[in-house]
Amino acid sequence: MKVTKPTKSQVKRSLIYCFIVLFGNALAAAGTAFFIEPNGLVMGGTTGVGIFVRNLLAKYGSADENLTNWIVNITVYTANIILFVIGAVLLGKKFAASTLAGTLLYPSFMSLYKLINGGKSIVTDRTLAVIMGAIVFGLGVAMVVRVGASTGGTDIPPLILNKFFGWPVSITMWCLDASIVLLQLFAISDLDLIFYGILICLISSMAIDKLTPIGRKKTQVKIVSKKYRAIREMILSELNRGVTILYGQTGYLKEKCHVLLTIVSNRELVKLKNKVQAIDPEAFMTISVVSEVRGRGFSSEGIRLPKELEGKDEEDLTEVPPASLPETQRDGNGG
Repeated sequence: MKVTKPTKSQVKRSLIYCFIVLFGNALAAAGTAFFIEPNGLVMGGTTGVGIFVRNLLAKYGSADENLTNWIVNITVYTANIILFVIGAVLLGKKFAASTLAGTLLYPSFMSLYKLINGGKSIVTDRTLAVIMGAIVFGLGVAMVVRVGASTGGTDIPPLILNKFFGWPVSITMWCLDASIVLLQLFAISDLDLIFYGILICLISSMAIDKLTPIGRKKTQVKIVSKKYRAIREMILSELNRGVTILYGQTGYLKEKCHVLLTIVSNRELVKLKNKVQAIDPEAFMTISVVSEVRGRGFSSEGIRLPKELEGKDEEDLTEVPPASLPETQRDGNGG
């Protein structure tokens, strides 16, 4: 089998992708290592679990000082790897490939910063540490998520619950982070730290939300391309998303054209853009954020393109009576 040599453009995109994932994890770790952890603050995620274990050991004096100083990093490594293995088993190889970097890079950068800075904060005011730490951490996570990668850690349980039970990722992630923050009550008696932890979760989420809309918001994409048939089949079979074909006319030459309309999640947008670009570099795309999406594939059961319909044109599909299609393939954006 002949191996196709990647183009300069593909190599460039891969290098940019790797750089953003690397820098995003470095930035997120900096927010934790330089602001949050040295000031005795608490937060969500696997870092929050590590801080809880450290505080618990410090409270009962059951570990030496050197181990206590490094217990956060050790816990983050351990928790990330365990969650990664569970995610790889339940969510598949593609998930594992996009999550492996975040699983290892984030705790590695935390350890590096601790060696360089000796675990000291770069600010003395606790309130400033809360604000700056949350913003820097949130921006780092947002950079990673924006290119379609994952930071791993406590991102994984919400994705698993979403896949098997349909629970919204943003809500379960919020509940998990809040539970980790409240867990600190068993290790510390300072309620101020708990409230600071909640504030860190709020500010970091707002920072993430500015770059990567989460929650109920989804992305609507309209695509105008002469290769609409191949793009349509890609959306249905590879992205497992519905697509509607709109018929239009160009404004200048008044030629007939086809417009593909689809709704994807924010995590799928990067993948969609890359695949459309690969099929037709001249494709015209418009992208907009919609406040909420209800229907097949989002608030109800998803769709899959039947094998007998793969590769068929719209002329072929018009010959198939609607009643003969599976229920999830009729009407709306589902078919």
